[in-house]
Amino acid sequence: MSARVTVLYFAWLRERVGLSEEQVDLPADGVTVGDLAGLLAARSAGHAAAFQNRRTLRCAVNQEFADPAAIVRGGDEVAFFPPVTGG
Repeated sequence: MSARVTVLYFAWLRERVGLSEEQVDLPADGVTVGDLAGLLAARSAGHAAAFQNRRTLRCAVNQEFADPAAIVRGGDEVAFFPPVTGG
């Protein structure tokens, strides 16, 4: 059985992936943010380009900043975006 999450892409990640959001099926017991990034990178050449240097990416799960070890479960909203700078 699988669980579905909504993945959102912002800034240049959206441009490389070619989507602003997509639905992704995960194993029912969930995965980590890092695992999800790996699964997404394997989806297409655009995804691979977007997730090439994962250490520079930021992630939020359900609008809360999350590190690569955070667990993602069905129904979650996961957003990936580049580092944000202020000025």
